[in-house]
Amino acid sequence: MALSEIIRIAWEGLVSNKLRSMLTMLGVIIGVAAVIIMIAVSAGTEATIADQIKSLGTNLLFVSQSFSFGGPGARPGEGSSNFLSYDDALAIGNDLSGITGVVIDRNSTQSVKVGGTSVDEVEIVGTTPDFPGVRGVPVSKGRFFNQSDMERKAKVAVLGYSLAEQLFGEMDPIGNKVLVGNVTLSVVGVLAEKGVVGNTDYDARLYTPITVVFQRFTPSQFSRVIGDRVNSIVVQVENQDQIDNVIFQIQLLLAKRHDTTLDELPFTVRTQQDIITTQESTTAAFRSLLAWVAAVSLVVGGIGIMNIMFVSVTERTREIGIRQAVGATPNDIRMQFLTEALMLSLVGGLMGVIAGVGGSWIFDALGDMRTVVVPSSILLAFISAAGVGIFFGYYPANKAAQLDPIEALHYE
Repeated sequence: MALSEIIRIAWEGLVSNKLRSMLTMLGVIIGVAAVIIMIAVSAGTEATIADQIKSLGTNLLFVSQSFSFGGPGARPGEGSSNFLSYDDALAIGNDLSGITGVVIDRNSTQSVKVGGTSVDEVEIVGTTPDFPGVRGVPVSKGRFFNQSDMERKAKVAVLGYSLAEQLFGEMDPIGNKVLVGNVTLSVVGVLAEKGVVGNTDYDARLYTPITVVFQRFTPSQFSRVIGDRVNSIVVQVENQDQIDNVIFQIQLLLAKRHDTTLDELPFTVRTQQDIITTQESTTAAFRSLLAWVAAVSLVVGGIGIMNIMFVSVTERTREIGIRQAVGATPNDIRMQFLTEALMLSLVGGLMGVIAGVGGSWIFDALGDMRTVVVPSSILLAFISAAGVGIFFGYYPANKAAQLDPIEALHYE
């Protein structure tokens, strides 16, 4: 029997039972759509994380501790010499070439008051003058504090965009005083609106020289124990091509300052791409889990196809006998029913692709969750649907092909 004739007969068999065919395809439609949407959600999450990391600035290096020192059994002096310090950051900025900015910060949490307006638990960020350029947060009003303010430990403050609105409303905050804890600071600037990046709301923070935080907002007992230590140092490199060279310079400088070798250096220097790659490896496992969960729907759809094909074989037993009587071979019968199963899965797969792409677009347009449709997920889902049709349709088709012609003709 010609392939075109097999396809025609299979299509007529599906069309003659439209509702049953549609219900049979529903499992495949849901499975394919679920695979595409789940992978789109995961890809959207990865893209969001990458954008947030890139929004922190360009050509950035992050210097941080590899692990903790100074525990039981540490040698004398080891605990204090192997932590990043404010002086390390100054040395990186002053001694190395190819660097356009160095940012460090020490945070505190205080209440901030202006007249009768008070905002509790405001994040106070002690940082350095390079912060706006390195972190990509320009000043919208006034100025950022400078190196002279740092050296003089000037009691000045730069407000985040939303914090300025909370404290001053429509009034210009420049030149006014704010009470931070029990310390009065003069407002010299307001940053432009940046929003939330990761879990950090840049607009709700107050920025002041890190020397002021060391002196005024670090508990004395805490300060005596840890000194002017910092959790991390952010370095902005002048050109992308210089990143590897600057990383090596930083490692050599820190190894010399902390009297250790490069192999034993207790600090890591990572690029933005390193962080993005780490995040992607984490979300990749999550994406695989989502894809496997969605694939269960395809299996359920395949079981539905197998079930309905068994019903179809039973209902059309006499038809099968007539076809065999007029010359149809077992292979013709097998191909006819296998083609019906394949058509069910392919049509269902096509409809699932439309539903999946459309659903991803709706999630992205109407919800808070970003989605990115991955072209390979469409191909994967469609091929999987075809494979489900062949796998679950073969057994019923083979059973139809093995029917005895005489028994089939006498079947009621």
